Amino acid sequence: MTLIEDPLFYAAAIPAMIIIGISKGGFAGSLGMLGVPLVTLVIPPVQAAAIILPILCLMDIFGLIAYRRKADWKNLWCLLPGAITGILIGALLFKYLNDDIVRLVVGVVAVGFTLNHWLKPKLAGEANGRSLILGSFWGSISGFTSFVAHAGGPPLQFYMLPQKIDKTLFVGTSVWFFFVVNYVKLIPYTYLGQFSAENLGTSLVLLPLAPLGIWLGVRLHKIVPEALFYRFAYLMLFAVGLKLLFDAFNGLFGIL
Repeated sequence: MTLIEDPLFYAAAIPAMIIIGISKGGFAGSLGMLGVPLVTLVIPPVQAAAIILPILCLMDIFGLIAYRRKADWKNLWCLLPGAITGILIGALLFKYLNDDIVRLVVGVVAVGFTLNHWLKPKLAGEANGRSLILGSFWGSISGFTSFVAHAGGPPLQFYMLPQKIDKTLFVGTSVWFFFVVNYVKLIPYTYLGQFSAENLGTSLVLLPLAPLGIWLGVRLHKIVPEALFYRFAYLMLFAVGLKLLFDAFNGLFGIL
């Protein structure tokens, strides 16, 4: 079986897969987006996204088993057409997205998401309602960033959180949304030749970490103060995002 053999890759990939699984298990929300930036520190970002996608698809099945009947279906109708459009835009622009541009996109999302968390005011006032226009906009942004770097969580949250819907309904809607998005992404990833023997072999080796991460997420939800984990995870995400921005600007402009 062909696979990546660099120990540095696994030093980054193993904790990244566990963090993604913990997030999928219902602990720490969108911090699963830390996975791709971590792996991107040691391999090209496009390859990192291709290796992680099959593992995400397996994790989505576990999530769907738990939340198959719990979703805001009207919100999904607002979001999914835009998300599929965003995936299509990502696929059409793929040949223009070199490694440094992808690092730039991932770095901006990582740093922006962290700063938004640190600086935003607490949600107050009346809840917003569903919106086809806003759902289509944020859905398309989520589809595009998910295609590029599996970082579709923040745009989805920007749309969903102001609605202040029930927590379980929020999680279920997110599970269904990314189940559809990730399985749709399999089509352009395959067409664009991203599932090489080396990438698929490496995915297979990392696959057992999917149920382990989800199990840990369920356990941590019960026993670990989530605020403590969030502080550490956001600091990590911010630091990794800055490193990716540094590398991207250095590669694109050679000025850092």
